[in-house]
Amino acid sequence: MFDNKSILITGGTGSFGKKYVQTLLSRYKPKKIIIYSRDELKQFEMQQQYNSECMRYFIGDVRDKERLNRAMRGVDFVIHAAAMKQVPAAEYNPMECVKTNINGAENVIDAALNNDVEKVIALSTDKAANPINLYGATKLASDKIFVAANNISGGHNTTFSVVRYGNVVGSRGSVLPYFQKLMAEGTDHLPITHNEMTRFWISLQQGVDFVLKNFERMYGGEIFVPKIPSIRIPDLATAVDASIPQKEIGIRPGEKLHEIMCPADDSYHTYEYQDHFVIAPTIIFSSRSNDFTVNAIGEHGKPVEHGFEYSSKDNPDFMTVEQIKAFNSQACL
Repeated sequence: MFDNKSILITGGTGSFGKKYVQTLLSRYKPKKIIIYSRDELKQFEMQQQYNSECMRYFIGDVRDKERLNRAMRGVDFVIHAAAMKQVPAAEYNPMECVKTNINGAENVIDAALNNDVEKVIALSTDKAANPINLYGATKLASDKIFVAANNISGGHNTTFSVVRYGNVVGSRGSVLPYFQKLMAEGTDHLPITHNEMTRFWISLQQGVDFVLKNFERMYGGEIFVPKIPSIRIPDLATAVDASIPQKEIGIRPGEKLHEIMCPADDSYHTYEYQDHFVIAPTIIFSSRSNDFTVNAIGEHGKPVEHGFEYSSKDNPDFMTVEQIKAFNSQACL
């Protein structure tokens, strides 16, 4: 579905954007892939690796509506990956987080509608479910904005959906590279925020494949959630190097002990599919059905039980230390 199509990725120089571009180029023959981001050095470095004739590099910020509008001319699909993501940075710079994650979301929607983009998928996070930090709260607001955008499209055929998943193995700023950095520096311990902490665990390639598939599945308005395993953070540290002692240092500001991707309060409009969940909109769409029991490619889902919650703590799929080792090794290739 991406052959001879133009795809724009906001925040495209990040870990996700690079893997997404690599996957598109290896599987499809796109007309254009547009990297839209604000860091010229990262774009320059990415150009050295991905310099296919279809590649375009566009300096711009999602806060800049006019620039976004220009970048989306002739675009068929948009992946909105740009965000301010570091929890402590968001806590200390709240308005900057709001401007990027909320105002930026509105700008992406306006530009997509102005240019009759066919489909838009916004990347979300497990921290947007029952948020306790500003990053999660702004991403929840962003999710709501993208879902509601399907009701303001008017005569446009643009549809908007959201993909929400957990911690990405080896992504920039995540815990695994942090542990590896400490080991390279000769640390005498690995810091563990809490010995009972759990997290959802997904590889970058799995995240990219999930987004690609959901462009086919989407009607517009869904929040797609993959079924993925959980890990215990002490097990992760053991998998990295069992010989290094672990030291509990306490939970950081705005950090949860466990993450949730499908809150219990959303259970009455959540559907379970074979390898994912769909959280349907709570608002009524004027132009289409709110029945999400069958997706656009004919896969069938069923309503979950009322009170169902998809949490990293109660996930039936937990990785062992050996499974984490094998998974991390494969994911970081």
